[in-house]
Amino acid sequence: MPEASTGEEGNVIIVTARRREERAIDVPIAVTAISGQQLADQGALDLTDVGNLAPNVTLETSRATNSTLSAFIRGIGQQDPVSGFEQGVGIYLDDVYLNRPQAAVLDIYDVERIEVLRGPQGTLYGRNTIGGAVKYVTKRLPQDVTLKARATYGTYDQAEGVVSVGAPVSDLVRVGGSVARLSRGGFGDNLTTGLENYNKDIWAGRLSMEMGGYGEPVFLRIQGDYTRDKSNPRGGHRLIPGLVSGAPVLKNVFDTRGGLNDPEQDVEAYGVMMNAEIDLSDALQLRSISAWRKDTSDTPIDFDALPAVDLDVPGRYLNEQLSQEVQLLWDNDGPLSGLLGFYYLDAKADTLFDVRLFTAFAGLTAYTEANVDTETYAVFGDFTFDVTEQISVSVGGRYTWDERSAEILRQNYLGGGSPEFGGLGIPFGAPSTNFDGSRDFKKFTPRASISFMPTPDHNIYASYSQGFKGGGFDPRGVGTNAPDLDNNGTRSDAEIAQFLSFRPEQVDSYEVGYKGSLAGGAVNVAVAAFYADYTDVQIPGSVACTVSGLPSFCGVVSNAGKATIKGLEFEGNARFGNGFNLAVTAGWVDAQYDEYITNIGNTPTDVAEFRKVQNTPEFTGSANLSYTMPVGEADVFMNVGVSYRSKTYQFEIPNPYLDQDGYALVDASLVYKAPGNRWTIGVYGKNLLDKEYKTSGYTFVAVNPTTGAIIPGTNGAPVVPTLGPEGTLTAFYGNPRQVFVTGTLNF
Repeated sequence: MPEASTGEEGNVIIVTARRREERAIDVPIAVTAISGQQLADQGALDLTDVGNLAPNVTLETSRATNSTLSAFIRGIGQQDPVSGFEQGVGIYLDDVYLNRPQAAVLDIYDVERIEVLRGPQGTLYGRNTIGGAVKYVTKRLPQDVTLKARATYGTYDQAEGVVSVGAPVSDLVRVGGSVARLSRGGFGDNLTTGLENYNKDIWAGRLSMEMGGYGEPVFLRIQGDYTRDKSNPRGGHRLIPGLVSGAPVLKNVFDTRGGLNDPEQDVEAYGVMMNAEIDLSDALQLRSISAWRKDTSDTPIDFDALPAVDLDVPGRYLNEQLSQEVQLLWDNDGPLSGLLGFYYLDAKADTLFDVRLFTAFAGLTAYTEANVDTETYAVFGDFTFDVTEQISVSVGGRYTWDERSAEILRQNYLGGGSPEFGGLGIPFGAPSTNFDGSRDFKKFTPRASISFMPTPDHNIYASYSQGFKGGGFDPRGVGTNAPDLDNNGTRSDAEIAQFLSFRPEQVDSYEVGYKGSLAGGAVNVAVAAFYADYTDVQIPGSVACTVSGLPSFCGVVSNAGKATIKGLEFEGNARFGNGFNLAVTAGWVDAQYDEYITNIGNTPTDVAEFRKVQNTPEFTGSANLSYTMPVGEADVFMNVGVSYRSKTYQFEIPNPYLDQDGYALVDASLVYKAPGNRWTIGVYGKNLLDKEYKTSGYTFVAVNPTTGAIIPGTNGAPVVPTLGPEGTLTAFYGNPRQVFVTGTLNF
C-alpha cells in the first residue's frame, strides 16, 4: 500500500476518500493512495503510470490518441471515447469530475497525491461512477515565497521543463502558478507523411489564488488550468499484410504508413474552478466546488494504417461542462459524522467524424455528427455512527436524475469527404439518421458498511454498494436500419429511438476487507475480497454494415445481459530498517459473462461462453524495493520495481492478433537528494527490458457470429475484410524502454 502522506514515524497514510482527511486504515473502502513524492522518486510521467501501482486497475492511453484515457477498475470501465457513452471510472482533478475522457491522460507535475478508489462511488463524490474513481490532487500553495524548477532530458529526445512559483500577497492571500513544457521525439516514424510517430508536444500551465486554509475558518481556492497538445497523430501498426496492395508488415511496431493528416492533430483543454471551505462551527463545515471546463480535439485516425484511403476517419471532439457541488460535513468528535451533498452537471459532448472508404467506392464517405448532452442532478449523503469504540456503522445513499439528449445526423457522400472536414463530396440520398430525442433515467443507489477495530491499528470491515450508469443513444447508429415493425416501409420516431438507445447498467458490489498497521507502524497491510453482480452491461461497438446499398460503418450497442465479477486484492508496505522499504500489490479478478444476448440471423442467442470482459487481466501485481542511504546530510534513493499483467482481451470477442499475453515491466531509479531537498538529480529507467506489448487496436475482419473466431480468407489471405478491401487489424503499443535524467531546484 503506497504512502500517500507521511505523519508520525513517516509511515502513516492519510487519504480523503470520504471527503475528509483520515488515516487510510480507518476507511472501509479499497483505496490506493500514492504520494507525489513517491511518483517523483519512481519517475512517473502521467496518469497511466498509476495503473501499474494499483491492483485490478487498467489506465491506458486510448487507441490512436495521445491524451484520451481508457480506464477500467475491477472489470468495469469504458473504452469508447465518442459522445453518448459515459465513463465507468470517474476521473477527478482537484475534486472536479471530468465528464469526458479526452485530455484526461494528465501529466504529473505539482501533484500532492493520487488516490484510486475501487468499487462504485456516489454517496461521497459528486458524480455517480459505477466502477471506481481516480482522484488527482494538486499541491496547495505554501505560505512562503517558493520557486521550484524541474528539467528532464532522456532517450528519444525527451526534453521537459516545469517551473512552479508561489508567493503570499498578504497574511491571508497567496498566488502561484506552474508552466510545463513536455516534449519527446517519436518512438517510430510515419513512412508516408514523414512525421514522427508516438511523439509528444505539450504546453501546460496552472494559475491559482488561495485565501486562508492555514488555521483560518475560510479557505478559498480559484484555479485555472490550460493544456495544448500538438503531438503528431498516433498511427497504428498493421498486423497483417495489405490484402490488395500486398504492403508487408513493418518490422518496427512503432512505425506506420497511414496517409491521413487532415485535420492536423490538436488537443486543447482548459477550465476554471473555485473550491470554498467554510467552517460554520467547530463541527460543521460547508464546501462548494464550482467548475467550468472545455476541450476540443482534432484528430486524424487512419484505421487501416496504409497510404490509400481504405478506412480513414478524420474526427473532431467538442466537449464542455459546467458543474456545481455543495456539501455539508458534520464531525464533532462524537459518535456521529457524515455529509450531505448536492451535485449538478450540465455537459455537452459533440463528436463529428468521416468514415472514408474511397477504395471500396470512389469518394464514398459516411459522415456522422452526434451531439449528446447530459444534465444531471443528485442528492447524496453518507453517515458513520460509532456504536462502540470498536464498532462503527456507515450508511449512505444517492438519488440521481439523468437526462440524456441527442441529435444524431448520418449522411453519405460520394466523390470525397464531407464539407465539415474540407471534403468535396456530394450528398448521396437522404440522411440515414436524422434523430433528435431525449430520455430520462432515475435511480436510488444505497451503500452500507460495518467496521470492527479491535485496536486503532486494525480494521475489519464489510460493505455493500450499488453503482449505476445511465443509458443513452448510440452516436453511430443508423436509423434506417431500425426494424420496421409495421412492415409498411416507414419507421416511427419511437422505433428509431428504441433502436438507437440503450438501457442503464447496474452493479451490486459486496466487499470484505482487513487493514492493519503492524510492527509499530513499520508495516501497513490491506486485503480485500469482492463480489459484484453486473447487469445490463453496456457494450458499444462498431461493425461493417450496408446503408442505402453502400458499404458503411455502423454502431452496434447492446446491453449484453449479466456478468459476475469476483476477486482478491492485497497491498502491503514494509519498512525493514536501515533504509530499506518494500511495497507490494497483487490483484486477482475472475470476470465472466453469465448472459450475453446477440442477434444471429435475427434470432436472439446467448453467446456468453464465447465472450470475455475486456481490459481486465486475471492477475495484476507490482513490487517496488527501495533503499535510502544517507550520504553526509544528503540522501541517495534507489528503487527497483516490477509490474505484471496477465493476458488481456482488448474486446469482448477474443482476437489472437490483438489480445496481449501476460508480461512484466521493470523500472528503476537512482536519485541524489541534497540536504533539505534543496536540489535533486535522478536517473530513471522505464521498461528497462524493452518489452513489446499491445494496449489497444482496431479490427474489421469477418468472424464467426457465435464463437467470434476469425474466418480465414481464401487463396492464403489471413482474414476476410469487412470494411475496406485491404483489411484492418491494427495495434497500438505501450512505451518502449526509456532512460532519462531529471534535476530539480527548490528555492
